[in-house]
Amino acid sequence: MQMWTAVIPVKRLGAAKTRLRGAVPADRHPELALAMVCDTAAAVLSTAAVAELLVVTDDPEVRAAVRELGARVAADPGGGLNAAMRFGADEVAGRSAHRAVLAGDLPALRPEQLDEALRRAAGRAFVPDAAGIGTVLLAVPAGPALDPRFGGPSAAAHAGSGAALLRGDWPGLRQDVDTAADLDAVVRLGAGERTCGLLRELGRATVCAPAA
Repeated sequence: MQMWTAVIPVKRLGAAKTRLRGAVPADRHPELALAMVCDTAAAVLSTAAVAELLVVTDDPEVRAAVRELGARVAADPGGGLNAAMRFGADEVAGRSAHRAVLAGDLPALRPEQLDEALRRAAGRAFVPDAAGIGTVLLAVPAGPALDPRFGGPSAAAHAGSGAALLRGDWPGLRQDVDTAADLDAVVRLGAGERTCGLLRELGRATVCAPAA
């Protein structure tokens, strides 16, 4: 079985998920962002095909939380999301590894969904988000540069750059969280325990769908 190094870039919590502001009280917003990162990281670390998770961040709370889960941490080099992904994947992990960069806001991710997607990635390949506009996963085998095109209509940008589109029934992998409606969607899918617990505490969810 081919093993992968997964890379997740994470902004400082105070600047994370600006479009989601208002979905929970303002003083709990950083806590929600961290809960989603931790649920994503836990699922990635439980994926059979993932040998290591590398989180690229400068946020001290994120560093401590993901290290406790078992991830390795690298400092954000600056320059934005794509620069963080390139640094983590091509420089820290190294181009001799099979690398997969993921969004850090996939709290309904199931390890078996990520495992299946990675097994299908024969070359540089991507998984679009639930809307089909953005990208939640970009995978590249040993050798080539990652060449990430995240931001805006990144699914089209990745397809245009030659990456193969990966198709599968992976709702938890494809559902990132940018808006309050997205948050409701992950609750229906079954958010991870940290995200679900916080939303129940805040009265936003009475029950989260069970993991499937």
